[in-house]
Amino acid sequence: MDIEDERIIDAVKRTEILRPPRQSLATFGTTNVYYYLVTEPAYAELVEATTETVVREGRVIAERPRIVTPYYLSHLEGFSSEAKKYFDTQIQTHGPNAPGLLYTYKNEPKELNIVSDNLRAVVDNINQEIDKRGDPLASIIRGQDELWDVSLMKFIYEMTRSSIADNLKQMGNKGLLNIDARGIPADVRIRIEKLFESAYKGDIEPRELKEELDRWGVFDDYEDRFFALFGRGRR
Repeated sequence: MDIEDERIIDAVKRTEILRPPRQSLATFGTTNVYYYLVTEPAYAELVEATTETVVREGRVIAERPRIVTPYYLSHLEGFSSEAKKYFDTQIQTHGPNAPGLLYTYKNEPKELNIVSDNLRAVVDNINQEIDKRGDPLASIIRGQDELWDVSLMKFIYEMTRSSIADNLKQMGNKGLLNIDARGIPADVRIRIEKLFESAYKGDIEPRELKEELDRWGVFDDYEDRFFALFGRGRR
């Protein structure tokens, strides 16, 4: 383990979720989580006495969780060979069609302020501000200044882990986790129909639809409809 790895592990251990979201991530929609990430300034160790606190504000946007399977993940691009081996292991352990959830996030940094007060007082003030707004998803994270993004990643991980059970339960209650004879979850069939609708309207390129069909290995199920997008049936 090199020094950089040790620093990251230490940053994860030192990260504290001082105010977690009061709600789970939405199962059927987008979730916007406003965060305050507070740190002592990196230069604090070089100054004998400082009562300054760095406050980073931003928004984590969580897209609707998608139902996926080990087979689907093994056909996604952009993963290393090690990741592909992991997906193969999951296929061997749970089968190619075991449903799971894939979460995607986008971070939108907003502001960075250096406040002339100690960290505890700053956190108390932020808590009061959130309480006045009544935002159930606003959160406060304490991290390390130089590796604040590592602290944010830990927060996202914890937020996801605490939401999975509820998201799966809601999807299961609606039958979206049911697997058909081809090994495709019901929710995926619905999503494919929406992609066809978007392709017909011109909102997405047919290539995007084709790639999704190929990842699921079901292009033959939709082949005639796909070619009909180009104004001709397949002969």
